[in-house]
Parts: sequence; structure tokens; C-alpha cells
Amino acid sequence: MGEPRFILALDQGTTSSRAILFNRGGVPFATAQREFAQYFPQPGWVEHDPNALWQTQLDVAHEAMRKAHATAADIAAIGIANQRETTVLWERATGTPLGPAIVWQDRRTAAHCERLTASGAGDRITQKTGLLIDPYFSATKLAWLLDSIPGARARAARGELAFGTVDSWLVWNLSGGRRHVTDLSNAARTSLLNIHTLDWDDELLGLFDIPRALLPELMPSSSAFAETDAALFGAPLPIGGIGGDQQAATFGQACLKPGMAKNTYGTGLFLLMNTGEQPVPSRHRMLSTVGWQFDGRTHYALEGSVFMGGAIIQWLRDGLGIIERACDVQALASQCTTSDGVWLIPAFSGLGAPHWDPYARGTLMGMTRGTGRPHIARAALDAIALQTVDVLSAMEADAGISVSELRVDGGASQCDLLMQIQADLLGRPVVRPEVAETTALGAAYLAGLQTGFWSGLDEITRQWRTERRFEPSMSQDERTARIQEWHRAIDHVRAWGARPFSAVS
Repeated sequence: MGEPRFILALDQGTTSSRAILFNRGGVPFATAQREFAQYFPQPGWVEHDPNALWQTQLDVAHEAMRKAHATAADIAAIGIANQRETTVLWERATGTPLGPAIVWQDRRTAAHCERLTASGAGDRITQKTGLLIDPYFSATKLAWLLDSIPGARARAARGELAFGTVDSWLVWNLSGGRRHVTDLSNAARTSLLNIHTLDWDDELLGLFDIPRALLPELMPSSSAFAETDAALFGAPLPIGGIGGDQQAATFGQACLKPGMAKNTYGTGLFLLMNTGEQPVPSRHRMLSTVGWQFDGRTHYALEGSVFMGGAIIQWLRDGLGIIERACDVQALASQCTTSDGVWLIPAFSGLGAPHWDPYARGTLMGMTRGTGRPHIARAALDAIALQTVDVLSAMEADAGISVSELRVDGGASQCDLLMQIQADLLGRPVVRPEVAETTALGAAYLAGLQTGFWSGLDEITRQWRTERRFEPSMSQDERTARIQEWHRAIDHVRAWGARPFSAVS
């Protein structure tokens, strides 16, 4: 038998599950993808069926292997990248979920977060976790499940239940229920991990009222996490790498030195800057988080998380119906050179970094009788780019570093017009890599390094190559004016959902 040819990357995202087989050159050889249902039972609530996450991920893994005519002998290891913060609670004895997966976008715990803030816990939580108090993170979602499912708290205290972010849920199922683990990059998104001690924190567990018995074992991002049940792929396969999707994308973009940054244009926008081996506290409402732990060294990152990125384009398609396919947005927006004073504030699930306002609401403003579909499409692309400008500006102020270029990935990064708008409004180059699937690639790299499929970080750095570089062409005066107008529009929608409606007589 020859050497294994591939790493199998499982990329479990917010709207679909993908599997990609990467060869030794870090190039995708075979890909499969499957969407699954999104559930919105109440305004601000977003749910998934945990079994659908698992089944679609398993199905695409098999499909990718069939496309490559690959067997278990061809695969050196499995790497997992996953949507973060999404919360699953299940029975240890049966593996049965006790309820829906509460998705990272879900805002149902806003009131719980307000109570925590009012109690004065905010500074302590931020000091230990690097995070803010917000419904985005897992801890209040888990508390909600424990409080809402009859008997769940008592069962959790008895050790009958297991909590996990999506990586833990996948490993549990892949291993036939034998392994309940997570990596530090995912654990750092729960609000329960102390990013300084790199352990679950008793004080945090007390603040959020979470029993320790629920929690998975903590492991480095490149580790021997588990072996798959032999029945799944014909033979056991090692699971060697796990990374939360944005940390995995940063690793896949080879942002391996302090000051390097990438932005992922997926459902949301996620900008991460490598800050080295010490966490950088934020003064501008960024998140300080674990990037990855590899070879005994922990790398940290500053992160700005924006809830609506590529999802804005989906809304143009599915909500407004002004485009038929997401890729049509470029042609429509190209019909005008500016949005002609139209601003789209995409606060459909509140505002993330740097505003962190769960009560802001999506708003389209500045329209006249001359406003048409192209202006709205252009405003949508502007909104994606300007949210990124806000995040990077705050991040640079925190780290005291000026980013020389922004590496980009994710579905919307394939829109050339958006990338040029981004370069113009940032005032610095935007660089798109040859391999666009950087999230899956990062997970593959973490697994491949653990198993010796790749020799080390130098080999990974050499494999990263530019596909296209977008240079800024906008004047500084115009850039400044556009950003100031954007901030004026943002101010109009802050706390909108918290305002009472006036009675009409």
C-alpha cells in the first residue's frame, strides 16, 4: 500500500456542511457540499437540527471520497472546522439531542446578558475570557437550554448530559460516542474558558450557572482527538485537527506572524489579527481570543465579529427578490458608480463589533424617487466593506499595529467589485489567495501537522499564493467623507428595537 494521499477536511458551516479532500500541495482535490434547514421560530431566534448537522456532514464526507475514488487507506487524518458558539446539548447514554442547536446568530438571551451586565460582572468576564457579555457566545445559550428543558439542570448535575459546540458534537458522533472533546479555539468562544490559564474557570461557571459535568475535555488544536468508528469509513481514521472556523481560516491563510490579518466574507464577517503568544486586551470592544494551540505554543488573536456579511446578499436575493442568484449582485451594483446617498445598515440581528448593540435593527435610508435596485445593491456592498473598516480600525488601535494588507476569503470575497470597494475604503491592498477554501484548509493543516502529512509551518507558508491583489484607488478625502456618513447612518439605528412604540389615538 502507498502513502495516504489526502487530508479530509470537514467544514461545518452555518448554512451548509462541506467536505474537501486536500492533497499534499494544499490544493482541493474533491469537494462536496449540502445545505440544511434554518429555523426561525421567533424574531431573533435562529436554530438548527443537530442531527441534520451531523448527517449532512457525514454524507458530504462520503460523497467527497467517492468523487476522489478514495478509501480510508488514502486518508491520513480528518480535520474539523466548524461554526462557533452554536450550542448543542445531548444525552450521554444515547447521543440524542435534548433540543435544537441554538445558533451563534441567535439573540434570545439578550435579557440574560443585560442582567449580567447590570450585576457588574462584565469587567470580570472580559478580563478572564477576552469576550464581551453578548448573546453571541455559548454560555447564556446553554443556560437557556438548561432552564427551558424540563429536568435538564438536575440531569446535567448528575453527569447525564453533554454540552458542546459543533466540533464536540461532530467528534462525539464520529467516534461513536467515545470521545467528548473540544479544542481551545472553540472553548474560547463559550465565555467559560479562562484564556490566561487555558482551563474551564469555576468563577465563570458560577456566574453563568453551568455545571462542570457538562463540559468537554480541552485539547490543543492540533492533537490526537479521537479515532472514527470503523463502520463509518471502512476503517478507523484519526481526527488530528480542530479549529473554530475563523481561527482555522486564519491558519489556512498562513497569518502565522503577529500583525498579519484576514477577513472572511461568509454569512458574517470575521476579521482576525494574529497578536502572537500573549492575549491583547481590547479598549475598542474587540474580542481577544485563542487563535490556536500547536506544538506546545498558544497563539492569540484579536477578532471583530460582524453578524451580517454575505447574508446581506442572501437577503437581497431571498428577502427583497432583487437578484436571482447571489453572484448577480456584482452586475446589478455595477450599474451605478455610487449608492447615490442610500445607506443600508444591516442590523438584522443587532450590531456586532465594534458596536455590540443587540437592539439595533436593519434600516435602509437615504432613498429618493430616483433610487432603484442598483443603488440598493451598491449600498449592500458598501455596508459589507464599511463594517470591515470599522473593525480593522478598532483592532489596529488596540494592538498598536498598522496592517499592511488584508487577506480575504469566503464566498463573497469572489465578488471583484466588493473587493475593490473594500480596498478603496480601507486605503490598503486586499489580497485574495489561490485556494479560496481557507477555513477547510486550516483544519486540514492542523490535522496534517499532527500526523506528519506536512512537515511544519514553513511548508504551509510556502504553499500560500496570491490569486489577485486589489489596490486602493479612492482619494483620502472621499474615503473620510464616506466613512463619516456611514457612522452618521449607524447612529440613527442604535437601540432601535429597545424603543417603545407610541400609542396612536
